[in-house]
Amino acid sequence: MIQFNADRKKVSIMGILCRASLAVLIIGIAAVHARAEPPSDMVAVPAGKFIMGTDLEDRDGEALMLGLPDPWYEDERPAHEVILPLFFIDRYEVTHADYEKFVEATEHPAPPDWIGGEYPPERARHPVAHVSWHDARDYCAWKGRRLPTEAEWEKAARGPDGRIYPWGNDFDPDRAHLARKAEMFGATAPVGRFKDGRSPYGAHDMIGNVWEWTESWYEAYPGNRTANEKFGEQLKVMRGLSFVAVGHYPEKLYAKVSSIVARASFRSYDVPEARLLDVGFRCAMSAK
Repeated sequence: MIQFNADRKKVSIMGILCRASLAVLIIGIAAVHARAEPPSDMVAVPAGKFIMGTDLEDRDGEALMLGLPDPWYEDERPAHEVILPLFFIDRYEVTHADYEKFVEATEHPAPPDWIGGEYPPERARHPVAHVSWHDARDYCAWKGRRLPTEAEWEKAARGPDGRIYPWGNDFDPDRAHLARKAEMFGATAPVGRFKDGRSPYGAHDMIGNVWEWTESWYEAYPGNRTANEKFGEQLKVMRGLSFVAVGHYPEKLYAKVSSIVARASFRSYDVPEARLLDVGFRCAMSAK
């Protein structure tokens, strides 16, 4: 009888432990699912690997003949596998209306192109520009977010299949807000206008509209032995091309140059203090 009661106690304790373990498991699963759901203004980029960069070469030295400082693809080589955890990235570039809330809440200086500290109302949904890397970082921190790393940006744009452009492997200027020729004048467009140019994960305007600051320094990729004095912790990477013309070339040559610069693996850069008319940003967030 004593043994029977002891066994009943053991069974009872085991039952309690099993139920507790199940509850912990359910809570854990719920937490994982909660972390996998991005805020409504962001998209999720699943954990996993992707191919960053390219193995293409400018064998004919075309870029140098066009007067550019470096051969095409030189700083994008070699293509290499990168593994990233789940993260979230803004669905759209940060707009004037978004940035205004930050300025009002923090008394951060307004962009220099705002007249009297205000932007034209019709540009509320246009991406903010004339912001430095420091401005962009401060805005994202205020939102409880951060700038995306260069690798995160490229994966969000290219997807897991290593596509050349966010929409696929064929250049199509109708899918992004790009200059069609060597125009001296242009302007931003409302974010999200080019829906057919969305990335595999649903991020808009990853190519065109404005260049976007990333968190990363402009450094050589693993295995790249190019002697480039710009590499190092002096310049911040920008991605995604903008509405500004890529140069003054004849029509057919212009289209070719644009198709190269509009690739999702193309890298640009500037000093963190720069505030340019065609450089903006979007934020990212770790999924935890």
